[in-house]
Order: sequence, then C-alpha cells, then structure tokens
Amino acid sequence: MTPIWIVALVALLFGCAAYLVLQLSASLCANIVPFDDGPRPGQPPTVALVAGATILGGAIGIRSLPLPELGIFALLAVSLVACWYSDVRCGIVLDYFTLGPLAIVVAVGLLGHDFAPLIAALVVALPFGLAALFSKGRGMGWGDVKLVALGAAVLGLQTSVLAFAAACLVAVAIAAIRRRRSEPMAFVPYLAASIAVALAFPILP
Repeated sequence: MTPIWIVALVALLFGCAAYLVLQLSASLCANIVPFDDGPRPGQPPTVALVAGATILGGAIGIRSLPLPELGIFALLAVSLVACWYSDVRCGIVLDYFTLGPLAIVVAVGLLGHDFAPLIAALVVALPFGLAALFSKGRGMGWGDVKLVALGAAVLGLQTSVLAFAAACLVAVAIAAIRRRRSEPMAFVPYLAASIAVALAFPILP
C-alpha cells in the first residue's frame, strides 16, 4: 500500500502544477480575441480546477505508478486544466497545451518501441477530425481534436473510446436540457472531465 505521505505529496504537486498552468493559460488568453461564431466567453472555475487536479493527483498517487508513467499523467492533468481554462475563457484550445504534450507522449512511446500511443491518437482522433472538417470548425473545433489525440495517446484505444463516447453523450444531453443545440459550446470541459475520470478510475488494463 502506498504511504499516505506519498499520496499527499503527489496530490500537492498536481495541485500546484495546475495553479501555475492556470496562470500561464490566463496570461496567454489575455491577448486573444474570441471568434464571433465561437462559444460565448465564460468564467472558468479556477478553484474547482485546482481542487480537481489535486484530487486527481491523490487518486493517481495511490496506485504506486512508476515515475515515468506518473510524469506522463501529471503532464496530461495540467494540459487538461489549461485547455479547460482557455476554451471557456476565449473559445480556443492553445496548441502549447495539446501538441506539445502529445509530441512528448508519442516520443516516449517510440523510444521504448511502443507504437500504441501513436496508433491510439490517430485512430481515436480520426472521427473527431472528420467532424471538425465537415463542420468547418463550428460543430467540432480542431483544438478539441488535438486534445482527443492527447487523451487517447495516454489512456489507450479502448479506454479513450469509452471516455469520449461518454463525453459526447453528456454534452448532447446538457445542450438539449439548456435548449442550446444550435449554439456553439465549449466542448473541452466534457472531454477533460472524461479523461480525468478515466485516469482516476481505470476500468481497463
């Protein structure tokens, strides 16, 4: 069993990293003008995001993961926080927080002769990419596609398919309840939440 002080330390590190990346994301978003046809700018739940990252760190810390895998999960966690903030605040998912981490995850896999992250990223992102292409970025943005690829690279093919299917269903249900089916919506919070839940409570090996 993992000592409680290690779990607490991992949780604290995740929380601190989330706070720092939120400051970075806020700084970058300050100079961005939201698109007229994009989601309406909102106020990201910064306290909840830091708290969520802290809880996620604790849930991951319990599992006594090897340091490289723990580092990959931490990288994904802070990317989720940053993307959530930027999508809600200015309707844009910054490449710094998707393509950069994705390149690291894929590179680490390839260095270990593991092609699974690359294959998962390509396969799972494909239908989302087609949706972005045919909707011309309105129904599905390319930033969403890049986050999907990152999540799939870390979670794996099967888990990510389940997670993103759940995210889509929840998003559609909430849009229907709010009667905003025709309005653009920030989709990253749903994707990020589904990825975080899959990280915290893995149901597949």
